[in-house]
Amino acid sequence: MRLLVNDKSTFSDLREYIQSSTKDVIVLSLVSSPYVIIKTGRKETKNMRTSYQYRLKPTKKQAEKIDKILDMLRCQYNYQLAQRFNWYEANRSPVDRCSVVVCHLPELKDKPNRFSQQASLTQLKKDRPWYRDIHSQVLQEVTKKVELDFDRWLKGDSNGKKSGRPRFKAVGQYKTFTFPQFKQHHFVNHKITLSKIGDVKVIVHRQIPDGFEIKTVSVTKKADGYYVTLSLDDKTVATIKPDFNANNIVGIDVGLIDFIVTSDDERIAAPKFLRKAERKLKSAQRRVSRRKKGSNRRKKAIKKLAIQHKKVSDTRKDFHFKTANNLLKKYDVIAVEKLNIKGLARTRLAKSINDAGWGQFISILTVKAVNAGLKVIAVNPNGTSQECSSCDALGLPKGGHKVKKPLSQRMHNCPICHTSLCRDLNAAINIKNRGTHGLKAQSMSS
Repeated sequence: MRLLVNDKSTFSDLREYIQSSTKDVIVLSLVSSPYVIIKTGRKETKNMRTSYQYRLKPTKKQAEKIDKILDMLRCQYNYQLAQRFNWYEANRSPVDRCSVVVCHLPELKDKPNRFSQQASLTQLKKDRPWYRDIHSQVLQEVTKKVELDFDRWLKGDSNGKKSGRPRFKAVGQYKTFTFPQFKQHHFVNHKITLSKIGDVKVIVHRQIPDGFEIKTVSVTKKADGYYVTLSLDDKTVATIKPDFNANNIVGIDVGLIDFIVTSDDERIAAPKFLRKAERKLKSAQRRVSRRKKGSNRRKKAIKKLAIQHKKVSDTRKDFHFKTANNLLKKYDVIAVEKLNIKGLARTRLAKSINDAGWGQFISILTVKAVNAGLKVIAVNPNGTSQECSSCDALGLPKGGHKVKKPLSQRMHNCPICHTSLCRDLNAAINIKNRGTHGLKAQSMSS
């Protein structure tokens, strides 16, 4: 809510209004106009969102229905994306400027948007009756996805980062559809009721906690079967745990030889799941290459290759979850480096960096820390390996004495304080110190 307070009102009256108001009042601007703009509003608490994924065990008939729905949604995705590409090509100019006197400016076509494309779905079901086998909201979600992909290409996301040009989906490349609304009683007794599909058996390996509400349901086809993802709304607001100790802090340095090295000199070796599975992946890829394109034997070989890749991915994710859980059991605050992982993945170490999965690990660690009432602090990574963590000569404003060394040199030897230790341990201690300063700055600002 915005209030326009007349300039004739005295500031004492304004101050009394702010103090007596039960709402949070923020002054937005005070300019030479006859008004002071005030924004009022209560602090909103955001509910936590989490996802639970279960494996589906559909019958043969239900599996055929899911495959048919996915293929029809793929065709509709390609059609709606082509509409937007046609609009873009018809309205864009091949040159950046031209004379209005010489050039003819054609009439611009209306841009297809989410609502206009959703309105055409009614006629689609009349022209193609087989689309009636798809729930209406599931079909509408395709239009939402098309708009998101197209706008991220032209405009970018909320941070301004643009994605690549969206591609048309080939057969088998459209793998997920979503029910944006779901009723709780449709998921009981290890079965889930999906509209137009029926009651599908679910392997419930963990129960949904009390108080969690199912908001959306997504069905995904993976290499080893079908899965259902439940997006859950937790109405309890995450808070810092009562016995939170800001001094119980650790810094971790991620690497390729040791996956993490803590400031307490604890090390976890890099598991290198992709490297260890390369022989099996190579054999499975060769089988695919030998098979004739379009044959059933090639499809089977592709499926086996996809299962091998999924096994590597699942094993890596399980390792990340367990490592994050062990860290959060021991420490209340974890300081990590804010790395440019996409930039590092363009170097000659790209394969090893992607195999380590630093980005996924830090994301999991951050989410788990918030749920547990703990903290993860991201610090500036510049110079953590070069600065001496125990140097007494602190003449430099940014920390200890800098000891420049190549990546191949694994020991940190300071000529000032004569400290000799592993460069990863030295970096972890520096990360911890920076995290401590960052935590103090946060507490002072709040």
